[in-house]
Amino acid sequence: MGFRAIIIGAALAASASVAFAQAPTPAEERRIDRVARQTPLIDGHNDLAWAIRDDHGGDLDAVDLNGDTRLLSPPLQTDFARLRAGRVGAQFWSVYVPAALKGPDATRAVFEQIDLMRRVIARYPRRLAFADSAADIVRIHRAGRIASMFGMEGGEAIDNNLALLRAFRRAGVLYMTLTHSTTIDWVDSATDAPRHGGLSPFGEEVVREMNRIGMLVDLSHVSADAMRDALGVSSAPVIFSHSSAFAVTQHPRNVPDDVLAMVRDNGGVVMVNFNAPFVSEAMRLWSAARAGEERRQASLNPGDAAAAAAGLVAWTEANPAPRVTVSDVADHVDHIARVAGHDFVGLGADYDGVTYLPEGMGGVDGYPPLFAELIRRGWSDADLAKLAGGNLLRALRGAEAAAQRAQ
Repeated sequence: MGFRAIIIGAALAASASVAFAQAPTPAEERRIDRVARQTPLIDGHNDLAWAIRDDHGGDLDAVDLNGDTRLLSPPLQTDFARLRAGRVGAQFWSVYVPAALKGPDATRAVFEQIDLMRRVIARYPRRLAFADSAADIVRIHRAGRIASMFGMEGGEAIDNNLALLRAFRRAGVLYMTLTHSTTIDWVDSATDAPRHGGLSPFGEEVVREMNRIGMLVDLSHVSADAMRDALGVSSAPVIFSHSSAFAVTQHPRNVPDDVLAMVRDNGGVVMVNFNAPFVSEAMRLWSAARAGEERRQASLNPGDAAAAAAGLVAWTEANPAPRVTVSDVADHVDHIARVAGHDFVGLGADYDGVTYLPEGMGGVDGYPPLFAELIRRGWSDADLAKLAGGNLLRALRGAEAAAQRAQ
């Protein structure tokens, strides 16, 4: 989950700049279609549930996914026309816990979002169907609908209680991101001060129980040491539902090369995030500078939000964001494929959870330009199919098999 409300206009400008990205040729479109028909394109992370809840008051009547959601205020990055154009065959819908919510409040927020997404699925039965297994995903994709899974973002919601973890799995949660932007009682976050050197003993117990009940362990958002600890404990393949490569962009949310090698040995999958500060080093630095300026403006204008906002706009006009392109995302996909192998990379765009996206990739129709770029780099149809969803299906089947052995 990102910070959606910063500069939505800038994000829309980027999404409209598809002219800067080379569109797929007819031959490339045919190859992409062939891959997408045979293998569901599975995205690891979409924050539509929280966007509907937070930006639109949870009002499903106000958010018609059959329409163009770019016209809403604030706009969304997800609707059915763009999902179809993007060839999306299966989607993990994030049920997210903001860092500010603790204990029972966090637990309640997740259950409310599960309820919201079940109502969304029921509202569009010709478009969506709930999936709880690899077999469900394949069956629903073959029926021409989008398989819909729940991924829980933030282990704070289990309130240090394995009974709640099991309850979330029974409610349909197929993966849990161990934490979000803050370190919690049992796991260190990538973007907060560490307290445990990775996982605490209870954190290791959480991973083992997730293996036992068939819930994928998601290591996006955790510290590099927590990644290593979890990979050392897990008897099932793990995932990174929306992370990129640290060697390409040195954001703490990204995955170091030694961890990529561990993912290969574990049989897991790293699903590449499209968030511009995660895929471009120049954008990472610009984003950090902008965050610093935002704090400076607040300090210079105490109690005057309008003046602080105006100062930030002036700074942004004087310091425009660097260009981020499809090629930047492809560099991360390529790097993970080189270090870990083509069998261990996937897609987790983070749509409706981020503001800044690469040119031509501003909504859920943004996958074909990436596939076209990879085709130009020499990727085979077999490797494209692995990236699209084959690798995630293999990892999920591995987690299902590990659960059967444990039980």
